Amino acid sequence: MSPAVITLLFLAFAVVMFVTEKIPLGLTSMIVCVGLVVTGVLDVKTAFAGFIDSNVILFVAMFIVGGALFETGMANEIGGIVTKFAKSERSLIIAIMVIVGLMSGVLSNTGTAAILIPVVIGIAAKSGFRRSRLLMPLVFAAAMGGNLSLIGAPGNMIAQSTLEPLGLKFGFFEYAIVGAPILIAGILFYATIGFRLLPNHETTDDGDSVFDEVRDFSQVPQWKKTLSLVILVATLLGMIFEDQIGIKLCVTGCIGAILLILTGVISEKEALKSIDLKTIFLFGGTLSLASALQNTGAGEMIASTVIGMLGANPSPYILTFVVFILCCILTNFMSNTATTALMAPICLSIAQGMGADPRAVLMACVIGGSCAYATPIGMPANTMVVGAGNYKFMDYAKAGLPLIIIATIISMIILPIAFPFFPG
Repeated sequence: MSPAVITLLFLAFAVVMFVTEKIPLGLTSMIVCVGLVVTGVLDVKTAFAGFIDSNVILFVAMFIVGGALFETGMANEIGGIVTKFAKSERSLIIAIMVIVGLMSGVLSNTGTAAILIPVVIGIAAKSGFRRSRLLMPLVFAAAMGGNLSLIGAPGNMIAQSTLEPLGLKFGFFEYAIVGAPILIAGILFYATIGFRLLPNHETTDDGDSVFDEVRDFSQVPQWKKTLSLVILVATLLGMIFEDQIGIKLCVTGCIGAILLILTGVISEKEALKSIDLKTIFLFGGTLSLASALQNTGAGEMIASTVIGMLGANPSPYILTFVVFILCCILTNFMSNTATTALMAPICLSIAQGMGADPRAVLMACVIGGSCAYATPIGMPANTMVVGAGNYKFMDYAKAGLPLIIIATIISMIILPIAFPFFPG
């Protein structure tokens, strides 16, 4: 059996496992990673290179920097600002979506949702509004906000890793060219027409839910809260001005994480606890699949099949649409990170086969891969609120499908203008 066929079999296995989640996502990635070594498709060094990828180091650092904001209760205070806008249910939804969207642009979108879910449940209890009306806009805003910066969502950095060997990259806020209009349109949609589509369920406060547990941050000294925010802002500024200061993103993130532990804002134990190892294993493991798709030519086989189906000279608009919709569909049935990890190397091969700008195809891939609004399994934040909001599968489809249509229309207008396939 040729290495390309073995790679395609592992790809098929990964897709099925990511969709069904019969085994954990990180474990699937590791089975693929180790399997590619055992079958001789990759050598050990190439297979495990993903774990020392600069983006994995950046993940770890930003988990710690973001974790400090959560552990000190500073994120809770930021979330508490929302209550000042709570004149009505509609204005509360707008305030929640704006704050969550902006926070998830610079913090992990999953982490942002995780810390603000208990805050919003508390707001719902105080205001008398149903939590099922507030939690779904929260997780949708977290997903949309992830496309405001390079570090907003893991998929953004997966695309960056795919581009780096070619000497190309996306700027820190370049995703926002498409992401910001989608976030603004999403907020306007749920403030108007979409307001009626939000689920309106009774929820039982039996106290068993992890989200009913209110953490007490009153014992945390104010200097820790303030310093966690100052270091976060300084770290983000360092990342934004990466080219000017000449320090790589991952190194800036590490400096921020080290300062938080050195100054005692969080302990080493709390720092380690904030690192999401599932994301690390998923990211590092699937990068081995990306290497195999590239090295064996399997990626090119898939790319040529896709291009063949579209005709001899496919229109860049049609190809952008196909890539976008394919990523949209996949991301609603498997992790958005896994979708981008699987599709990015394939999209790169498609772009190279056409002689197109890889950045154009990968931007369509990332934005499409973030449209995980129609199912409870599309992204971790969606899954987190199923119990708390007493949601059914169809609640996501009813409220989320219109948002996917909006995101598709906006992307199809902006992508060809901002990221042309064949720049002049």
